[in-house]
Amino acid sequence: MDRRSVLKNAGIAGVLAAGVAPAVHAQATIRWRLASSFPKSLDTIYGAAEVFSQQVKAMSGGKFEISVHAAGELMPAFGVVDGVEKGTVDMCHTVPYYFFGKDETFAIGAAIPFGLNSRQMSAWMYEGNGLKLMREFYAKYSMINFPGGNTGAQMGGWFRKELKTLADVKGLKFRIGGFAGRIIERMGGVPQNIPGGEIYQALEKGTIDAAEWVGPYDDQKLGFNKVAPFYYYPGWWEGGPQVDFFINQKQFNALPAEYKAIVEAASSHAHVDMQAKYDARNPAALKQLVGSGAKLRPFPNDIMNQAFKVSMQVYDELSAKNESWKKVYADYAKFRADQNLWFRFTEATFDRFMQAQKL
Repeated sequence: MDRRSVLKNAGIAGVLAAGVAPAVHAQATIRWRLASSFPKSLDTIYGAAEVFSQQVKAMSGGKFEISVHAAGELMPAFGVVDGVEKGTVDMCHTVPYYFFGKDETFAIGAAIPFGLNSRQMSAWMYEGNGLKLMREFYAKYSMINFPGGNTGAQMGGWFRKELKTLADVKGLKFRIGGFAGRIIERMGGVPQNIPGGEIYQALEKGTIDAAEWVGPYDDQKLGFNKVAPFYYYPGWWEGGPQVDFFINQKQFNALPAEYKAIVEAASSHAHVDMQAKYDARNPAALKQLVGSGAKLRPFPNDIMNQAFKVSMQVYDELSAKNESWKKVYADYAKFRADQNLWFRFTEATFDRFMQAQKL
């Protein structure tokens, strides 16, 4: 049977009955560039962008390709949002709270001190009002966001000297990401916002006294244990920090519907994949760090209590002067209260029991 005659003379039903599957629509070939805020050495957090890119390419049959560029290749780590807003790059992969200097509301899209844990954050984003509210806010910067990973609750960081009381925070030069620096500053510390790839040198030279990044797996790769012996927990400022893909709004709007769906599916896959990697790899890394001499310490209670008190004060102040913050935080805070009530009776009780067992 001549295929061309079939396509010419048969209706669509006849074509399908004949077992011929014509291309109803051929999608255009698209090439995008993605700027990451992370170094290639971090296969977890940087790697999420590569996972995303690979999924997009596979689901589009190679028609939609996104090249991933590490921090510094196309632009500085903290310049990626400007790059997306201006259209210099099509999209980026970053932590929203890096850009709280533009507007504190950015921080809510990632993590704020004593905020949601990772599961709660995903619930707020996907089933609560999180995506809706944050997308309304990001539209001011000509961007749309898609959740692109979560590290889970982080460690509190590496300190050259032991913290015994709240007084030890005063004058402490602490590399701490994003909005949490505001809290540390109120407590007498000196926050430093340094890209991941530059932290080791600053800690080694004594330019800073302490630094936090993510947790054992990444921290071991970055070698912080070699220059600061005390490893504190928990990272009360990052109970569930979300990493985002920001896409230039015009570029996203120009995509065919099929490609928009692919972007959404690929980002969700990368979102889950990142936390799975951290949860799977952190335990072994922590054992190795402790085995090599790292000294695990919980933050003293007076530091935790003061940090919580100051955080709530700052949130009230922001709600009084920043309308964007007020709108988003009001919804976030209500969701947080309901989540904590639920988790108190289920997740937290189960976790405490299991962690007390000798398995």
